[in-house]
Amino acid sequence: MTNSRTMNFASSLLVMLMSFSASAAFAHSDSPVVPGYWQDSNKHVVKNNYGECWRTGYWTPSMATAECDSDLVKKEVKVAAKSDTVPAQPLVPPDQGPDKPALRVTIQAETLFAFDKAVLRPEGKKTLDDEVVAKMKEHPEVEVVLVTGYTDRIGSDKYNQKLSERRAHAVKSYIVDQGIDSNRVETVGKGESDPVVACDDIKGAQNRHNKKLVACLQPNRRVVVEVKVQAPTK
Repeated sequence: MTNSRTMNFASSLLVMLMSFSASAAFAHSDSPVVPGYWQDSNKHVVKNNYGECWRTGYWTPSMATAECDSDLVKKEVKVAAKSDTVPAQPLVPPDQGPDKPALRVTIQAETLFAFDKAVLRPEGKKTLDDEVVAKMKEHPEVEVVLVTGYTDRIGSDKYNQKLSERRAHAVKSYIVDQGIDSNRVETVGKGESDPVVACDDIKGAQNRHNKKLVACLQPNRRVVVEVKVQAPTK
């Protein structure tokens, strides 16, 4: 019993001396204090026989030092490094523009007109309603569309040029009649230029009576409606 009391007293005395030494060091030293750990009079952190630092009763993980709790310090460094890699977000988003033109359609002349004519057919009007008028009403950002008329190479250059112009104007007139501002529609005739197919292998007369030639050249007879001016979306 005596030995046990003696050991308890010695242990208590040792703790008191350590507390006094650490307190004295804190009070009289100009060196920075390492919070959360006991320090001796030489400003060294007190350690046990296993090299472990003695923590105070108010120690928290945020007080960990590399000398005493290197594992905790490494974890904090890794978290900080990870946060540093997050890419900075732009303060002002870039201007937004249309991803693609809101309107571009190619309509075969036979859908719109009878052969060698510039008067719209009922089925041609319906196609213009669905493919052009509706889209121009849906997309007010489309400020101007260009209507381009094309013909095939049957006939004279002058005649084909005039026919392509008349067809383009006929398309514009119909679009405007459906409530589209005339300033939003421009026209041009390109006659037999920019052919889609050549049909050079078709023999026979170069006129409308050559049915094979007329059929082969059909892709060239067309009207193209496409965006000329489109304002950026916001």
